[in-house]
Amino acid sequence: MSSVTGMTAELLQELDLRPGQRVLDVGTGSGVTAAVACHTCGDAGVVTLDRDRHLVDSAAVRLADLGFRPHLVCGTGEEAVGDHGPFDRIFVSYTVQRVPSALVGQLAPGGRLLVHVTTASPSWPGLAVVDRTAQGTVSGSLRAMEFAHRAGHGVDRIWLTEDLRRRIATEPGARRFASARELPSAGDRGFWLAADHLLSGLVRDFGAEHLAIGAPICGSWLRAAPAGRGWQVAAHGPRDIWAELHGLADRWREAGSPHCYRFEITEEGSQRVSSPCGALAWELPAAGPVEGGVLS
Repeated sequence: MSSVTGMTAELLQELDLRPGQRVLDVGTGSGVTAAVACHTCGDAGVVTLDRDRHLVDSAAVRLADLGFRPHLVCGTGEEAVGDHGPFDRIFVSYTVQRVPSALVGQLAPGGRLLVHVTTASPSWPGLAVVDRTAQGTVSGSLRAMEFAHRAGHGVDRIWLTEDLRRRIATEPGARRFASARELPSAGDRGFWLAADHLLSGLVRDFGAEHLAIGAPICGSWLRAAPAGRGWQVAAHGPRDIWAELHGLADRWREAGSPHCYRFEITEEGSQRVSSPCGALAWELPAAGPVEGGVLS
């Protein structure tokens, strides 16, 4: 499986499966989500797909042992499941950088799609919840999450190397200073979700005792530890990560410190994320290899 069972169960609960619904399970894996959909909705309306033939075949055996025979697909989801949609519920079991437009197109009126969305950084993911109204209008939200599925096929990731982690933890840094300015806490996930998209290229070391963030592409880093009523900060590299974070924090607070953002798909096909008041906004990247990888 690409995630812990508890997280999958919470997502399936939010999907609100009901008897008789048509369900598209994208990313069959071991077949757990397909089994839940079959049990709840009836296997006649369930389609589960995966790009890996071995996973599809082994899941088919497991599901049959449970008495379930959904429609299993290996290959291009957009073409292979066209005769079975539209779907009342669509569940994607991996993280993408943009909500796949082909899947939105297969969402039935009154339907819902769930998929995790992130940038190349694995640090601060969001959950996109996309609904199609009875009138056919598409709307949704992007909600900050602590954990997410693994990245899907074709998603390039940036990571903190062991050497960069060591340097962040032990080196004095080119700039050292005390600061009384307070950043949003780790629990203010709406801020960090915005940072993921608006301050691209940052990765947090969650194994560090205090705040530790690196920018692997340029080698910049930040280390900040509580000291009295403020912070003792050490930083290195061309990016001023401390200033970037505080600049965004000011904008986030002015926007009402949102945890959940609006998600909109325009008539031109762009995907826009914005705070409820509209003061803080960004667009998800244009369709490219990532979206193509989702459906192939």
